[in-house]
Formats: sequence, structure tokens, C-alpha cells
Amino acid sequence: MKKKGIFSMLLVLFLLVAAGCGNDKGEGDTKKDDDVVKEEGASGKLVIYTGRDESVVEKVVGMFNEKYPDIQVDNLTMGAQQILERVRGEKANPQADFWWGGTQSAMMVAADEDLLMPFKPSFDEAIAADYKDAEGRWYGEMLLPEVIMINSDVLTPETGPQDWDDLLKPEWKDKIVIRGVLASGTMRTIYSSMIYRQGADDPEKGYEWLKGLDANTKDYAQDPTNLYLKLVRQEGTVSLWNLQDILLQSKLNNQPFDYIYPKSGAPILVDAVGIVKDAKNEANAKLFYEFLFDPEVRAELAEELYQIPTRSDIAKEDMPDWYQDLDLKALDIDWEVMADKEAEWMEHWDSNIKGKGK
Repeated sequence: MKKKGIFSMLLVLFLLVAAGCGNDKGEGDTKKDDDVVKEEGASGKLVIYTGRDESVVEKVVGMFNEKYPDIQVDNLTMGAQQILERVRGEKANPQADFWWGGTQSAMMVAADEDLLMPFKPSFDEAIAADYKDAEGRWYGEMLLPEVIMINSDVLTPETGPQDWDDLLKPEWKDKIVIRGVLASGTMRTIYSSMIYRQGADDPEKGYEWLKGLDANTKDYAQDPTNLYLKLVRQEGTVSLWNLQDILLQSKLNNQPFDYIYPKSGAPILVDAVGIVKDAKNEANAKLFYEFLFDPEVRAELAEELYQIPTRSDIAKEDMPDWYQDLDLKALDIDWEVMADKEAEWMEHWDSNIKGKGK
């Protein structure tokens, strides 16, 4: 009995000590648990659907993984419209976490269809209202002026088409190659803008304008890579494209490309990002969101990848030389109208105009 009593007392003491240690450990683990949450937020996977150029993706993901080496980033590259269609098709079981690179028109449609998650990031106040969704479902990452692209081995900024209407002149017949329109957010924006500038209330004038462009277009390239090849081979000497990708191809890849900023102004596309609703790796998507908009990251991407940031708190004098001389004259466009009408206009173009102007 004495042995049993001693054993019981020892057992009670052991349990009391264990409970005390457990409480101490629990208090200590509150901090550790917080760290674990942070560690879990900085590990695992991140699935990105992106319309970005391959060189941009490689650069940015590399920078991100320097900061978050334990996050496995999987990228799937496609056109902005293709991303919208894929995210729409996967709504019941989302496969992507982050949508990186979409026109504001595509993002507005996605937001209206409840495909994007509301999120108010730390940089919210640094983004103008015109460059973000009022409910935080998307934010514009950068501005993309849509300009006239030329083969610089054949043309100069002085000898190429100086404005949009010049593209319809006889001297440019069979000199123009265009990236396939329907799959490309950039091209849908340019073509819709050309309709809008002729009068959004009655698109017929815009359709006539696009018929004239189609008559001068030699070929439609299936993707950006194919477009670049056609221009390099001089299958065409003129195209329509976004300023950033032209500079990337010219400066980083030594391609014979240059640009002409249209005299009447350019559609300045807000290239945006957002978190896919019900993303499986939401925490990592938020980390990538914050990383993309970090002022130091934005400055580096402007310097090395020719990006024009939407953040209003980055001084112009801190931007690189190429940006200093840029006059961002914008076409006056109601982007909500564009978002509402784009699908209708582009379907009409595809069914009734494309390839019929010869």
C-alpha cells in the first residue's frame, strides 16, 4: 500500500509538472505557431496563370524565390482572354491561385462573374481609383501603351506609319502582320479601341475601319513568338503591339524592333492582377501580390524590364531614362463601355471582317 501511495503521489507530481510544462510550452508555442503560420505562408505551392512574356516571368519568379525559396511556383502562360476562359471553366474547382496579367476589360468581366477574390493589399492607397477595382478584386500592376511596332532594319520612327489612320493607306498593304486577335488581351484592346474611337454608340464606322486594316494585313500570327518571327523575316514590317514587349524584344533579345507612338494618342491598357476566388494557395498568392507591388521591385522592373508602374508614390525622377522621355498621351476611352462591348465587337470582327478584306 505504501508503495502504491508513493507511486500515486509521484504520478500526481509528474502530471502537475507535465501540465505546467505544457502551459509554458503552449505559451511559447503561441509565438511558434505564429511563426509556423508564417512559414506555411512561405512554403508550399503557387499556381500562376500569366500573360507575361517569358523573360518577365523568369525574372520576377526568380526574384520572388530569392525571398521565398520554399514556395514552388508553377506558371502556365497564355493570352489574357484564354486565362479568362480557363478561370471561368474552372470556377467550380479552381486550379490557379493567381492571375498575373490581364486587361482591365477582362478583369472587370471576371469580377462581375465572381471569379476573383476581394483583397485589400498594403499598397491600396498608392493605386489610383482608375487602376483598381472598387471592391479590391483586381489591381493594375502596370500601364501598357498600345503602339505601332516596326521592323527597325527596314523602317525608322520617321518613315513608318505615324498614326492609326495611316495604317489604312495603300503603301502599307501586305506590310502589316497582326498577332491573332481573339486570344490576345493586347489585340482585343487595340481593336476595340479602334471601334470606340470611331463611335461606340454605332460600331459600324469602327467595323469599316477594321475592314480597311484587314485589307492591308498580310497575315495573322498565332502567338507572340510567331509574330516576332514574321517581323524578323520581313514577312511584314509593321504590327500593333504593346510598348513593353517591343522594348523587351529589342533591348534584351536584340530583335530588330522599334515603335512609333501614335500622334493622336494610344490606348493605355491597365495590365492587372488578381487572386482567383477559392484559390487553394491563397496565402502564397497574397505574398506574391505584395511582392509584385513592392516599390523596390517596381523600380527594378522599370529599369530592367521596361515596365510602367501604376503606383503613384514612385517619383518620376527615380524612373529610368527610357521612361523620362516618354509622353504618355492617352486616347480618351471609357473602359467600362469597352469591357461591356468587347466580346460583341470582337465576335463580329472574327465572323464578318477577318480575312475578308483582300
